Amino acid sequence: MTAVATTLVVDDNDTKRYIIGSWLRRAGHTVVEAASAAETWSRLVEHAVDLVVLDVRLPDMSGIEVCERIKAAPDTRSLPVIHISAQAVEAADRTAGLRRGADAYMTDPIDPGEFLATVEAMLRYYQARRRAERMAARMAELTRTSLAINSAASFDDLAAVAARGAFMIFGTPATVFVLPPDGRVRRTVELGIGPWRRGCPPDVPERMAELARLGGDTGTEVARVPLEEWLVLLPDSVADSDVTLVVSRFRHGRPPIGVALAGRAARSDDDVNLLRQLGQAVALAMEALRSYTVEHTTSLTLQHSLLPSSLPPVPGWSLAVRYEPASDQAEVGGDFYEVLDRGDRVLVAIGDVQGHSLHAATVMAEIRHALRAFAAEGHDSVTILRLLNDVLERYHDDQTATMCLMTLDPLSGAAHIASAGHLPPLHVSGGDARYGRGGGLLLGFPREPPDTSGVAVEKTQVPPGGTVVLLTDGLIEDRGIPLADNLERLRLLAIGVDGADEEADRFGDRVIAEFGHREDDVALVVLRRDAR
Repeated sequence: MTAVATTLVVDDNDTKRYIIGSWLRRAGHTVVEAASAAETWSRLVEHAVDLVVLDVRLPDMSGIEVCERIKAAPDTRSLPVIHISAQAVEAADRTAGLRRGADAYMTDPIDPGEFLATVEAMLRYYQARRRAERMAARMAELTRTSLAINSAASFDDLAAVAARGAFMIFGTPATVFVLPPDGRVRRTVELGIGPWRRGCPPDVPERMAELARLGGDTGTEVARVPLEEWLVLLPDSVADSDVTLVVSRFRHGRPPIGVALAGRAARSDDDVNLLRQLGQAVALAMEALRSYTVEHTTSLTLQHSLLPSSLPPVPGWSLAVRYEPASDQAEVGGDFYEVLDRGDRVLVAIGDVQGHSLHAATVMAEIRHALRAFAAEGHDSVTILRLLNDVLERYHDDQTATMCLMTLDPLSGAAHIASAGHLPPLHVSGGDARYGRGGGLLLGFPREPPDTSGVAVEKTQVPPGGTVVLLTDGLIEDRGIPLADNLERLRLLAIGVDGADEEADRFGDRVIAEFGHREDDVALVVLRRDAR
């Protein structure tokens, strides 16, 4: 015999059950017996049966009906069934039995050699089928897990979905180890009830690489780790038997990832290959997430270095600025703000250079430096915008930008606002809020005739207790929501600022919290005149 199993022999004849059972036992089978259809259901529940030898005539039900029910039930439909009969021996009987679900039909007298050969053939076929079905199910789960792994937005999420996927693929407790750039190992255990995050020494990933004989090399290795060695590595482990471990690394100098399975989870070569593929998927996702995190951190550092490090004090006014980068963007954005003390005047600027790239950030930096230079020369806001347009046309004719400039007299509250293609400022006072004048031509567009500024101008007065809000479009742009709806949402939010005597900083925080995560960068400047 090349395939042995637990076989259920169903026959109401004690002698016949004994004879067939003795043949099977000599061939190495574990034999379970039943004398009726009712006992058959009980035995199938009590034992992990691999094969059913079923008499056609039973005292409480036809054996053919029993076979049909076995083949119809989800838990037993893959069980091979061999009919035996001493009475229903005609060709029509055999045909009916086979058509109604039996895998073989044998009649008395039964030759022991032929019977065992038939049993072996049935088991060989069905075991191969079960392996194929199990592998197909595991491959499908690996595909789902790989998609989830590649969609993970954080290292914690990556470890959690990888541990869950390993548990679903192999049906055994799984632990995933990843070491992000912050130096804190994510050790996530999945027991089938959700991720269990546990502490882990930072040297564990490298020690796992040594256990798997990967060392400092790149690649993927699978190893069986004896329980004693595993407990030396992790004394608080819940493992109670040997561990199957995959360790993978794709770049020299990077910490490896590890996936550990309890027990002999990966028994076959196919299982080992699946585990290897899972480890590689986690390592690739880890590398991509690490690269993104480093790039994103670098971009944010660069972005913040290009913004003002502090705001000048303005007596009688409170100022607040907010810059919120889009959390799903690794590139540097072009949003910026500036507050310049010009003695008896304060120049407040907010703008947005087209695009997300290092080039956009470079252009933004040039515009900010040019703005400072033109302001230092004493130019008014309309002239500054015209000069900035000349800079873009001359040196960056492939770029456009929007900008709003407000020249403020802190003592009187008089404000002169000039806009080049930018959103209008929001004026809040007396329990009401209204938008000023925005629009105008974007910077970077040729003016016809050349001496035309293309700037939208507004003159206004900020009363005591009044507030002016300047913003970039990233705050109020949402897919599927009209721009006007979000502008109105901001206006209604701002109405309460006057009555509540809310400080500029608190209002800035409230606006950012109200609109939540943004798909684009956001710059916000809030200026509030003291009520006195």
